[in-house]
Amino acid sequence: MAKDSSLRAVGWARSLPLNSGAKTARDWTRAHLETLAWSGTSPDLVDSVVLAVSELVTNAHVHAHSAAQLILTWDEECLHVTVHDSSPRLPEPRDPGTSAPGGRGLLLVDALADDWLAYHCPRGKKVTACFQPPPQPDPR
Repeated sequence: MAKDSSLRAVGWARSLPLNSGAKTARDWTRAHLETLAWSGTSPDLVDSVVLAVSELVTNAHVHAHSAAQLILTWDEECLHVTVHDSSPRLPEPRDPGTSAPGGRGLLLVDALADDWLAYHCPRGKKVTACFQPPPQPDPR
């Protein structure tokens, strides 16, 4: 029997102006992850996604001085968390040392996500982090 190769995906998008806080992004993301039922099956993964969203949106607001467009896309294999801002400058992970109050956002995203990348796009850049759910137990 041939495997169905059609891609099935669901997605959500939200614009977050500079005057909106990271809490707005976290709450919005958590609500959408509820529709994937991850809160019950993978609560630690939900927390990781929400923390990564917070860091990426904060980076867009603080470093790019830009509104952030937050896009969540679930393609049945990976939840892609994408944040677009208007700065063409790609982020670079750095070592903030032990005494710096900030500068750990990308280090956190790198530790939490299965993969992440940043790339130029028209009118700025996008940073995308991928989160794969843990394998589901065999129902047998």
